[in-house]
Amino acid sequence: MQMTEIEAGAPISRIRAATRQDAPRLLEMIAALSAHHGDHATATLRTLERDLFGPTACSRALVAERDGALVGYALLCPHPHLHFGLRIMDLHHLFVEAAHRGAGIGRHLVAATVAEARRQECGRLTVSTQADNMRAQAIYDALGFERQGAGGPRFRLDLPANGALPEGWV
Repeated sequence: MQMTEIEAGAPISRIRAATRQDAPRLLEMIAALSAHHGDHATATLRTLERDLFGPTACSRALVAERDGALVGYALLCPHPHLHFGLRIMDLHHLFVEAAHRGAGIGRHLVAATVAEARRQECGRLTVSTQADNMRAQAIYDALGFERQGAGGPRFRLDLPANGALPEGWV
């Protein structure tokens, strides 16, 4: 990713694009975010390589460093809204280690996300929260995000590893 690093004053030394060398620490933070939501993360170094760094990467991660250690990350997932000719950047994950929360690191990650979305010519930034995460909702409200009404029904189809179509399709 061709991103300009953001130098910040205390408490962050910088926000930058994640690299392959960050993958083990990213896995730890992904697991912590997952646990925070009552889930169990199943991401691996291989899936991070595929999704963030490999030739078929579909998303990007930004990391926040403090005193040389990674203390937070943002996962960015761009996608087109073709019939409007619009690119959208979804801020899919935003995580800051508990010991570093409240110091503005999350705001710096959001600012870096905005900069990256603009660099990629996105016209919109989206983010979701858990329904009961009032703290995150208050932060996004304060940052000027507009609340969206509930969308239509969403569906999912789990794809088996063997590539077979579900029985009865054709």
